[in-house]
Amino acid sequence: MYDYRTGILDWKTAGLPVEGTSAQQPRLVDVVRRDVPTCSLGERLGDVRDRAGTAGWDACVVVSDGHVVLGLLRAAELRGDQDQLVDQAMRPGPSTYRPFVPVAELRGIMSDRNLESSPVTTSDGRLVGLVRWQDVGLGTIDP
Repeated sequence: MYDYRTGILDWKTAGLPVEGTSAQQPRLVDVVRRDVPTCSLGERLGDVRDRAGTAGWDACVVVSDGHVVLGLLRAAELRGDQDQLVDQAMRPGPSTYRPFVPVAELRGIMSDRNLESSPVTTSDGRLVGLVRWQDVGLGTIDP
């Protein structure tokens, strides 16, 4: 028995079990990649590109000291001038999604907007991870 007082959305965000008609529906918490590279505003793009590439990624999430999402560097931005600073190259304020969002819902959004990836955050904006095109069942995409 849990004595949980915060709310059902926080419960779902934590990936805890739920009941009801949508209980079996896959949610972003089930597919989010938590190993996404992160970077900060003052870093050089070349350093971030090297670090992301070594980890097998073509994206990097820009976060604050408190791990709040500030921006996103996708493949196109990472190919920029290696001496440029992250804050000049990033896509500021990307749309973020909560872990309890159904995978099918984000699949539609990513397909309609041709998004390579989408950050997943808590309700206070802290990074949970990144969901890529193939994570929601859309195959691969040419950036």
